[in-house]
This record gives sequence, C-alpha cells and structure tokens, in this order.
Amino acid sequence: MKRREFIVAIAALLISPRRSRAEGMPRRVGFLGNSYNLAITKVWQESLRDHGWIEGKNLITDNRYFEGHAERLPALAAELVALKPDLIVCSGPQAALALKSATANIPILFVAVGDPVGIGLVQSLSHPGGNITGFAAIAPGDFIGKRIEILRELVPGASKIALLANPDNPIHRLELAEEIPRTARKLGVALPIVEARTAEELDVAFASAAAQHADAIVDIGDPLTFQQAPRVVALAAKHHLPATYLFRQSANEGGLIVYGPDLFDLFRRAVGYVDKILKGTKPSDLPVEQPTKFELVINMKTAKALGLTVPPSLLVRADKVIE
Repeated sequence: MKRREFIVAIAALLISPRRSRAEGMPRRVGFLGNSYNLAITKVWQESLRDHGWIEGKNLITDNRYFEGHAERLPALAAELVALKPDLIVCSGPQAALALKSATANIPILFVAVGDPVGIGLVQSLSHPGGNITGFAAIAPGDFIGKRIEILRELVPGASKIALLANPDNPIHRLELAEEIPRTARKLGVALPIVEARTAEELDVAFASAAAQHADAIVDIGDPLTFQQAPRVVALAAKHHLPATYLFRQSANEGGLIVYGPDLFDLFRRAVGYVDKILKGTKPSDLPVEQPTKFELVINMKTAKALGLTVPPSLLVRADKVIE
C-alpha cells in the first residue's frame, strides 16, 4: 500500500501545473476587479503582447468581477486562489484587501489603490514585503485639497462642497478620518459627506447634497463611481451641481472637470511588473510605484450648461479641453 501511495505521489509531481508551466505550458494569471472595462482591457492586452504574453498561446487569464457588491469579494478571491495561478492582478483597494486575506503565497499585483500603506496592504512603498506589490492611485499629500482648490477656481464662491464617498472603501474611511478634517480647516470650507455603497444609493447621495445646499461636489473616486460614471454625471447635472471627478472617463461622459492619475498609464506600467513576476521576480523585491502622469480635463459644454466661466489660468493648464 505504501509503495502504491509513493508511485501516485511521484506521478502527481510529474504532471503538476508548476512542472508543466516550467516546460513551456501557458502561465496563468487571475484578475479581480469591479467590472469589465473595454478601454482598459484593450490597453492591458496590447501591453501584454508588447512584453510577449499572448492570451491562448503562453498566457491563460481568469477574470472575476464583483459588480459593485463588495460582499462577493471573499468568495471571488477564494475562487481565483483555488485555480492556483502564477499571479493575481487586482484593481482597487477592496479587491486587493480581499486577496491579501485569501493568500499569503500567490503573488498579488494591485493597480489603482490610493494609499496602500495607510490601509495596511503593504509595509512601505519601497519595501512592500510579503507576496504583494503594485501601483498606487495617488501621490502622498493633500490630494483631495488640490482637487478642491481646482474646483474652486471654477466656482470661486463655493463654501460648502459635498464629498461623495463609499463607506465600504477602506481608502475613503481613512481619508474621512484623517485627511478631510485637515483639508476643511486649511481651506476654510464645509465638507459634508454624502455616501453611496450601491448604484441606487447614488440618487440618495446627490439628493442629500442638494438638500444641504452644497455649492459643488467631489467624487472622491471609487470602483462604484467609475463603473457608474454616466449615472453620476447625470445626477450632477440633474441637481445643477458643479462636480470634479478622479478619472478621465467621467469627463468623456459629460463630467465638468477631472483631476487625477492617468489610469491607462498605470495599467500599462503594471504589465511591466506582470512580466517580471512571471519571470521569477518576487513581489517583495518590487517597490510600490506611484502615478507619474496626472490629467486635468475640462468639459466646456458642461461648464456652459452650468453657467460657469472657465478662467484662462485653468484652461492653459488643462491636458485636454472638451468643446
């Protein structure tokens, strides 16, 4: 009986996925995010091909999306871990934390996480430690304050600016506890919080901002509002609220102004880490990188509809102006 068990064990070792991949079989990469995005997927796949990784040839990908339902993340993370991929890539803080809880062995690469150190995802930017590294969504400092200052150039008299936050987002919880109170004192503005966990709650959040007579609103930036960009922009228009957003997609949908990281650039750069990890580099040896490209996008059509005059000083700094 023992001899038979030994033979079975040897056979399992010989046909194990790790050995097969070492002999030229495709590498397996999991992805965990909020929702499918065609534009980002296109950039991602093009960048992979540029590094020699081709889906169906030497690469297999398994995608899971939680579609705004954060309670699904533990199960989805467990599904990906059970597939025993060579690497799992994720987008956003909720997905990253779910994966960190699910595995300490499989390499994890996160993209677009605001403060990975602050939420306990990594030990430090230079030495992330463990099995996880990635690309932060913002640089350290008063980033929300910077966005509010830009918004106030468009709306000079704004003294009450609502902040649209998702209480399920750990980055938002951190900012609301620490950064927001400091920003309010520094800028001398009231910053009431309106919350939305789901698409349906967005309507309530904007209605609350209007009921509080907010002069404008800041979409702090979240997988929910990224996925629901058309709805968020429409609600801002409905309540006649000048709004600032984190990602370019919102301006393309009719959002007034965007100031934030170039998300496409982050995903392109992340593929370089995918390539290194699949070739044997440990995540702990790859420092967490920060955005190097920030975009200022102004939608002139929306400004006109709101009766706002865009100052030349803002126009000259814009990376893109939508007429």
